[in-house]
Amino acid sequence: MTNQRAGQVQSVRGIELDAQTRCLHYHSAADIVAIKGKCCGVYYACKDCHAALAGHVIVVWPRSAWDQRAILCGACRAELTIRDYLDCESRCPVCAAAFNPGCRKHHHFYFE
Repeated sequence: MTNQRAGQVQSVRGIELDAQTRCLHYHSAADIVAIKGKCCGVYYACKDCHAALAGHVIVVWPRSAWDQRAILCGACRAELTIRDYLDCESRCPVCAAAFNPGCRKHHHFYFE
C-alpha cells in the first residue's frame, strides 16, 4: 500500500468546511475524504464544491495516474493513492476511519 501521512497539513477547499473535510453538500460522519483535482492539483471536499469554487470544469484522473496521491483522509490527513482509496473497502488504510461507502456512486466524476 502506498500511503503517507502529510508532512504538513494539506489545504482543502470547500463550502462550510469542517476540520475533517465535510462540507455543505456531504456532511455525514463518514464524509471525510477530499479529492485532489487532476485539473488543478487542489484538494476539494467534493465535486460540488469544486464546481462552485474552482472556476473550471473538473477533469477525471485517468487509470494511468491511479498511483498518484490524490486522496486525503480528513481524520488523519494521510494522503492515499487513488488505487489505495479505490481498494480500501471504505476505511482509511492508515487510521481505519470509516469513509462513506456511498461515494462509490460518484467515482465516475473523479476517476476514469
